[in-house]
Amino acid sequence: MDFNHAFAIEIVPTILQALHTTLLVAVLSSIGAAAIGFTLEVTRRSGRLAGYAMRFVIDFIRSTPVLAQLYFLFFVLPFYGITLPAMVVGVLGLSIYYSGYLAEVFKAGIDAIHRGQWDAAKALGLSGFDTIIFVIAPQMLRNIAAPMGNYFVSVLKATPYLAVIAVPEMLGSGFDIASDTFRYAEPLVVVGIIFLFLAISIAQLVRLLETRLNAAHNR
Repeated sequence: MDFNHAFAIEIVPTILQALHTTLLVAVLSSIGAAAIGFTLEVTRRSGRLAGYAMRFVIDFIRSTPVLAQLYFLFFVLPFYGITLPAMVVGVLGLSIYYSGYLAEVFKAGIDAIHRGQWDAAKALGLSGFDTIIFVIAPQMLRNIAAPMGNYFVSVLKATPYLAVIAVPEMLGSGFDIASDTFRYAEPLVVVGIIFLFLAISIAQLVRLLETRLNAAHNR
C-alpha cells in the first residue's frame, strides 16, 4: 500500500486535536518530575539514614520500566481501593519516573556549587530551607539547564506510552485513525513529524534559557 500524501494532510487536523492533551501531560509531568526530583535530592542530603533511603528510592524508580509503573498505578492500585483517572495516572507516572533521573541532575548541579556558598549562607543566619531556595537553587539551575531540558524533551517523547491507558494523546489519536481506515503509515508519520517539531522547539527554548542564564551570570 503506497503512502497517500493527501490522506496524511487530511488527518493532520484530527491528530492536532489531541495536541493540547499531549502538551498538557508533558508540561505537568515535567513540573511534577522536577518538584519530586528536587525534593528527593534535598531529602537525600538531610542525613545519613535519609540519604540511604532516598538513594534506594531513586535507584528503584530509575531501574523499573515506565510502563510497569503506569500499569501498577492504573491496574493494581484499584485492587486496593485507589482508582485514579487515566490522565492523573499518566501525569503521576511520568512525574515519578523522570523524578529519579532529575534527582541525579540536581545532585550534579548542587555538587558543582562551591562549598563557600553554603558557608556564607550559614554565616548570614539563613535557614537550611532559605539557603536551598534562595542561594543554591538559582545557581544550580544555571548548571543544569541543558541536561534538565533534555529530560523535558524525554518526557514529551514518553507521552505516547499513555495510549496504553487510554489517555487521548496524539499517538492514541493516530492509532484510532489507523484502526478505522486500516492505514497505519500516514497517521504514524504525521504523529512522528509533530513530535519532531515539538522536540526541536523545546530544545531551542532550552538553549535560549541557558544563554540568558549565562549572560545574567557574567554581568
